Amino acid sequence: MRKYLVLLLVGATGVAQAQSICTYPWYQSVDKRFHTTDGQGHGPDIGSDEWKSVIEFKLGVRDGANVPERSSDQWCQYIDQHINGMQVTGGSTEKSSIVNETPGPSYDCAKVKPGAIEAMICEDKALSVLDRNLSEVYASARVKAGNEHPPRLKAEERGWIKGRDDCWKSDYVGACLRMEYQRRIAELQARYRLVPETGPVYYECEGNPAREIAAMFFKTDPPTLIAERGDSVSLMYQQPSGSGVKYLGRNETLWEHQDETIITWGYGAPESHCKRKP
Repeated sequence: MRKYLVLLLVGATGVAQAQSICTYPWYQSVDKRFHTTDGQGHGPDIGSDEWKSVIEFKLGVRDGANVPERSSDQWCQYIDQHINGMQVTGGSTEKSSIVNETPGPSYDCAKVKPGAIEAMICEDKALSVLDRNLSEVYASARVKAGNEHPPRLKAEERGWIKGRDDCWKSDYVGACLRMEYQRRIAELQARYRLVPETGPVYYECEGNPAREIAAMFFKTDPPTLIAERGDSVSLMYQQPSGSGVKYLGRNETLWEHQDETIITWGYGAPESHCKRKP
């Protein structure tokens, strides 16, 4: 039995247990073979009940009497065995383990247009790694966003893809793509609390308690913070700085320099001189 399918863990009682293969990378590897999505946010969410139904249909086992419950670990093992059975009986020269294929991006490179941004990502190993990382982070964020109202994650992802593809206008396309991926990964990790955080840290500005700002700091790459003032929220990314630590958002900045913090809040707003509250 293949190691990737069953890993026996023997505890103090001597009872063997099977480790589940129902992981997001496994779901991705199955989707890469059967192409239920187009990598652009269209199609069923990978790993969802709808997605599993599509996989069953493509394998010709939907409504079969022996198909395990889709929510069970046995379902993944059943599907994996069927896929590997197809490879053997079909005389395929593919590797026996679908999860050991040469890694690429999260979408099917065979379907992209030559010269498109997606094609460039397919040809660049580092960008392919970033694309897979983003896909996994997005999946984790989607779980956290299950009760989000209004649902905005999927709509924002499509908007981000459009912005990513605009990197073709840049003089340094590769660098632009790397930055877009890194910032999107960091944004999702911070917004949906997928990485360690520090805070909240409170800042009192201009000696006025009514202008207090609260910030949470996240160990992302690049480091990020989410700051709140009243009903207004800003995500900021750490920037290179000659001194101190500086964060930049859409229309906000937070610069901790020596014993003072300088904050701007809103487009065209003046600088506020703030202090960390003990």
